[in-house]
Amino acid sequence: MAVHPFKFSLQAFEAASAAAWIDTCQRTEALGYDTLFTTDHYFGPGEIAAASGHRPVDVAPISAMTMAAAVTTTLRVGCRVFGVDYHHPVVLAKELATVDFLSGGRLVAAIGAGWVKAEYDGLGITQDRPSIRIERLAETIDVLRAHWSGQPIDLHGQYVDVSGFSGAPLPVQSHVPLMVGGGAQKILSLAGRMADIVSLNFNNAAGKLGASSVASATEDETQRKLTWVRDAAGDRYEQIELEIGAYFISVTDDRQAAADALGGRFGVSGDAILAHPHALIGSVDEICATLIERRERLGISKICVAQRHLDEFAPVVQRLAGT
Repeated sequence: MAVHPFKFSLQAFEAASAAAWIDTCQRTEALGYDTLFTTDHYFGPGEIAAASGHRPVDVAPISAMTMAAAVTTTLRVGCRVFGVDYHHPVVLAKELATVDFLSGGRLVAAIGAGWVKAEYDGLGITQDRPSIRIERLAETIDVLRAHWSGQPIDLHGQYVDVSGFSGAPLPVQSHVPLMVGGGAQKILSLAGRMADIVSLNFNNAAGKLGASSVASATEDETQRKLTWVRDAAGDRYEQIELEIGAYFISVTDDRQAAADALGGRFGVSGDAILAHPHALIGSVDEICATLIERRERLGISKICVAQRHLDEFAPVVQRLAGT
């Protein structure tokens, strides 16, 4: 198994003001994180947040990414992840190419099939069954790559029909890194075939977050997901970077008590939480040891941290980033 260097990203949801957003971006860079991710959701406080279990989101992704790049110098920017149904593929391709062009080549392009049922309903968008959304995602990825190649585009699929022009501007990066993520076999098989970075996530087929989401991402379930990715990727598996969201973080000297408290929220034991691939609990030394062990065993080298843990998790980032 190839060992990739550790890279850490921050996913930001909140911006109380423009100054607060700029501060978050600059502190993310200063603390050693590799990438700042926005998120592709459009609802503020209200029924959608309550129904889905997903926190409201303050800022739109592309403009916030652009600002993040403008106020930093080395920080990579992206959105974890763009929902395929919220964007025309050519518009998204041009927007992302422009971000890469204006940032000097700092884009990480991440895209998924969409999942928040209440958001689809609230925005008046039809949520097709997963197989259709995943097929649309595959065709959208073809558009992205064709647009960024600078060659004439001539794509006629079931869900995209694009021709008659070449994409502009060209990205600065000769190959923009593409991340695809999810928690079920079809989406992870597509990611194995097409992505540079595969994000292992909950299976959110229910369209909302909850105990079933946590149960869908245990150690055993994560091993199954890796098998799907490996089978689909074939010989290119060693080149793929594996990413995961660290959704349960507590930097503490009382590891067991913190795990027991988190486990109680989801009806599982503290030991089950400690073993959960999306959990990082303990002292800085203990968390670093956990990350190294999981990289050796599972191959996961890219870790995404929620905005609320920016400072708390920074000592781990500063110790392991790039190693």
